[in-house]
Order: sequence, then structure tokens, then C-alpha cells
Amino acid sequence: MLNSRQRAQLRAMANDMETILQIGKGGINDNTVKQVKDALEARELIKLRSLETCPTSSRESADMLAEMCQCDVVQVIGTRFILYKESKNNKTIKLVK
Repeated sequence: MLNSRQRAQLRAMANDMETILQIGKGGINDNTVKQVKDALEARELIKLRSLETCPTSSRESADMLAEMCQCDVVQVIGTRFILYKESKNNKTIKLVK
């Protein structure tokens, strides 16, 4: 679990990041989960977007992906959300205590 200082640190890091995945009318499927897991392993911190056609809200999508991928939801704003998971082989982000 992330504490508020770690969340703030990750939010600041994600500010100028590009959205790398979009969830559309197909919703969250096995392929989406695999893409998110791969992206988290490679980058640790990713920004996603829930399109208007998505059957779930961005908060619901973020929570579902966090549960399926064992990661943390850093922030949800509007249609965008940020996920974080420490990489096993590729640690680049050093969190504050």
C-alpha cells in the first residue's frame, strides 16, 4: 500500500507522462490485463484512459485493473487514471518513506 507522500511523489512523476493505453467499448479483457501487466513491469508507473464508450467508469476500471494486476491506483481524474507497481527486474522509481 502507498502512503500519501508516495502517492504525491508518483502523481508528480506522472504529470507529464503520455497516456499509453485506452480502454474502449470492449472494456477490460484478458488482452488488456496482459498489456497493463507488461507495461507496469517495464515502466512501473503508467497512465491510462477510459473512453466514453467504455462500459465501466474510469474509477471502476482502475479498481478492476488494480485487483487483477496486483498494483496500486495512484490517482483517478476524469477519464484518466494512474497505476503503479514496483517492477521485479527493472526498478527505476525510488519511493519516499
